Amino acid sequence: MFVTPAASDKPDYPMLARQLASVLEGERNLITNAAQFSAFIYSSITDLNWAGFYLCAPASKPDAEFPNDLLLGPFQGKVACTRIPFKRGVCGTAAAERRTVLVEDVHAFPGHIACDSASNSEIVIPLIKDGEIYGVFDIDSPRLKRFDAEDQLGLENLLAIFTAATDLK
Repeated sequence: MFVTPAASDKPDYPMLARQLASVLEGERNLITNAAQFSAFIYSSITDLNWAGFYLCAPASKPDAEFPNDLLLGPFQGKVACTRIPFKRGVCGTAAAERRTVLVEDVHAFPGHIACDSASNSEIVIPLIKDGEIYGVFDIDSPRLKRFDAEDQLGLENLLAIFTAATDLK
């Protein structure tokens, strides 16, 4: 049904967008679509060791700077960190700043959280709909400088397709 990308690092993002729309068609459930999206990305893009969601949940500490933490959601890969406060690590930074964070070398990122010591580069895209943040989509690679601006644009577009196809409230 789906075409596996060539050995190149650069997926055919327009083709992936069409495939993703087909995968998500007819279903709006957040957990179902998030699981499908994570599996789709993990199996469609080369050189990854983790792909998944952290979803907003009430902060675990009553005196937290932000009302929400990021709680582990559907993913593909090794066991991961369960809860990440906003502003902490790459995921928390992307959530707090509401922007995509692309990191060529996670070991050089201040406050990086090493859930998997094999991860060397990362891209985290905030999950925002109607101005409200619902979480982040996190992708890790064991290779340094795995992601670039082209990947960022392609992945942001794929997440936009997911967001439009999914009931987040």
